[in-house]
Amino acid sequence: MVPWPFQSEVSKDIATGVMATLVIFTVSVFMPVVGFLFSMFIPLPILFYRAKLGRRRGMIVPLVAIAVMGLTFGGLTMDILFFSGLMFLGFAISEMFEKELSVEMTVVAACGMVLGTGLAGILLYSIAANTGVYTLVSAYVATNLALSLDLYKGIGIPQETIDAISGSLDQIQFVLVRILPSLAAASTLFVAWTNLIAARPIMQRRGLSFPNFGHLNRWRAPEPLIWAVIGCGLIMFLPVTGIRLIGVNGLLVLLTIYFIQGIAIVSFFFEKKKLPRAIRVVLYVMIALQQLFLLVIICIGLFDMWINFRKIDTNKGEPDLPS
Repeated sequence: MVPWPFQSEVSKDIATGVMATLVIFTVSVFMPVVGFLFSMFIPLPILFYRAKLGRRRGMIVPLVAIAVMGLTFGGLTMDILFFSGLMFLGFAISEMFEKELSVEMTVVAACGMVLGTGLAGILLYSIAANTGVYTLVSAYVATNLALSLDLYKGIGIPQETIDAISGSLDQIQFVLVRILPSLAAASTLFVAWTNLIAARPIMQRRGLSFPNFGHLNRWRAPEPLIWAVIGCGLIMFLPVTGIRLIGVNGLLVLLTIYFIQGIAIVSFFFEKKKLPRAIRVVLYVMIALQQLFLLVIICIGLFDMWINFRKIDTNKGEPDLPS
């Protein structure tokens, strides 16, 4: 029987969505140096095809992609859970688009869904593996630290540096396991915001609806958050290690929010100066790869509360027109 044109078009969209997701996945896994940058955009095709195909048909794209990834890895692994979480994030963001929420609530709700589901997935995986959550996470961190050390050796890092890192692996693992909750929350938040920015021009070009969030490069963090930053900073000076770790976890998430604000300020001035797109991409990559630039961007975001670099009227009631 010859398929209806509508059915053929839907099947083509599903196949394209799966292929796009798997291409990003392949680059993320097999190109270690730049792979993590590509992995941030795994939610993008899921978001796009969820918006285009609807909930039921859009759900087929991540399910098929996860099945292929499972065959690649030989079963359910922590890596599969990681990539599944990224795909679920794209799906959740698209779901939030239909709720007509603010940009802050859209991102927070989508991240909350992903982190809650991820925690449940880890619990179920630990039960299936007949091991504790802490042991499971600690083993995963140790494995990735060992892989990172092998990568450093392969790209020519000086032997003295490798020896110093190797001698501190136990301490690094100890700290990473305890700040993993904030690292997961901060990375999910940043990936959600990045895909939100990337999705708008693609969806508008394809005639798909996108929420009226206004100019995202004029976004500012809620002012009361600065008190949370100060509070977490003070907690870090307390003598109790467990309480200090609470401050560290809170600060990592809050500084990610101010990094997003700092990037919005940078984007605002890039747009104002009409820099060519190629130069913008190079500068963004430099920011992503240089820790000093990251610190500068965070400081710009923090001090924007007092300096107001973009001269935005904070009392303005009307939303900005969409770019």
